Amino acid sequence: MELAIKEYIKRFFLFSQTEPMLFSGITFWIFLLILLLGFHFVYKKNQLRNIYLFAFSLFFYYKSGGFFFWLLIFSTVVDYLLGLGIGSAQKKLARRAMLAISVTVNLGVLSYFKYAYFFTETINNWFGTHLKVSNLLAEWSNHLTGSTFDVTAIILPVGISFYTFQTISYTIDVYRRHVTPVRNILNFGFYVSFFPQLVAGPIVRASEFIPQLYIRYYLTKDEVGHAIFLILVGLLKKVAISNYIASNFVDRVFDSPIAYSGFEVLMGIYGYALQIYCDFSGYTDIALGVALLLGFRLPVNFNSPYKATSITNFWHRWHISLSRWLRDYLYIPLGGSKKGKIRTYINLMITMLLGGLWHGASLKFVAWGGIHGLGLAIERLFGIGKHQPSKRLSPVRRFVAIVITFHIVCLAWIPFRAASFSDALTILSRIATAFSWNTIPEVLLGYKAVFITIAIGFAAHWFPSQNKENFRGWFISTNPVIKLLAILLVVMLLAQVRTAGIQPFIYFQF
Repeated sequence: MELAIKEYIKRFFLFSQTEPMLFSGITFWIFLLILLLGFHFVYKKNQLRNIYLFAFSLFFYYKSGGFFFWLLIFSTVVDYLLGLGIGSAQKKLARRAMLAISVTVNLGVLSYFKYAYFFTETINNWFGTHLKVSNLLAEWSNHLTGSTFDVTAIILPVGISFYTFQTISYTIDVYRRHVTPVRNILNFGFYVSFFPQLVAGPIVRASEFIPQLYIRYYLTKDEVGHAIFLILVGLLKKVAISNYIASNFVDRVFDSPIAYSGFEVLMGIYGYALQIYCDFSGYTDIALGVALLLGFRLPVNFNSPYKATSITNFWHRWHISLSRWLRDYLYIPLGGSKKGKIRTYINLMITMLLGGLWHGASLKFVAWGGIHGLGLAIERLFGIGKHQPSKRLSPVRRFVAIVITFHIVCLAWIPFRAASFSDALTILSRIATAFSWNTIPEVLLGYKAVFITIAIGFAAHWFPSQNKENFRGWFISTNPVIKLLAILLVVMLLAQVRTAGIQPFIYFQF
């Protein structure tokens, strides 16, 4: 017993590539419990609290990403120094030069880790060259420290896209004089590395977060209830719905679409739409809840996206922090809608294509972005979305608009999730040519538990917002005994549906 405890303690403090720290794993909740026990002694003093949480955030990233812990430190130091320089420089040319350095360094690091294979393969195909990718950091480490990292493969650091966009937004906002530079590097490091949202968002802007560093800690009784509610809902979304339907149906369909009928493939697409929503919004719910317990308010990142009545409305509801980032730091600087209709359509398409590429170095993500970009351009052309908000539509028109929008979004999910373009075409072909109507009753019976879970998930999602708000308000107002019983009930349920292996959150790969 004693040896087992010692072994667990050792594993707790060391990074394991096969067992990273995840919100859905027991190690994270032990980590959070230890953090909260110590937090009780430091929360009254802002600077001590910030340093304390900064240290725990770095440990969290080490447990999630291992060696790339140093990459986060590098980005933090670079943008801290450049932020100070931009803030103090009087000449516009100097400020622009330092902003250019920040953007170049951040995008350069992101491009190397995320797009090196994509760019190399593209160059080789175009010019007939035989360039090969080498892990330069591994080579340097092996040379300097005698380590034995594999130099032939580049591993994508966890959450690099999120904290890169976050630090870029900081230096741009300092340049625009929207925020003043952070003088204390520990405070800035805490802003960059705050662990609840570090590896999968939401992308938090300096103007939203940094002022909270200097505000005295406060947390009302209702906010405690809200935080618990968010955490429980997030865990249910991730483990009870997303993980369950993924491992028992969705992954199987997308891994081998040719083996399934068109009806099964269609159900797999619907299932993936629910899976990725519950996975990503579940992570965000937990992040918001944990952050709130620590006295920090993070921005809402999802608002029932499958209730959207247009693609425009969808992007006001889905991954809101990314859509705002793309709007403010890409679409508007490109000219937005102020340079004529044709330029507006081009700017929309460029923004969404790059938004797709942000998700991964593959043409299938570009196709996903292209579908959304085309949808936004068509809606802008015909005045859909902007001039016809859902609350002005009749119930019938609103229902039709939601159904059409949902299926366009699902169409875009096909290349996003498919292993290749070939598989995406196979999926569409199976739906068009091998729907197998006669096997539907058998399929429904065979995957009864999965389809019931999918139905419950969508029903909860499409449930009237006011009713959901009333339920949330009821939970927040209940006494602690009811909350404790709810926690125990959720834990028991998750223990029943938990699969053999812990599945990482989908957006960890981005």
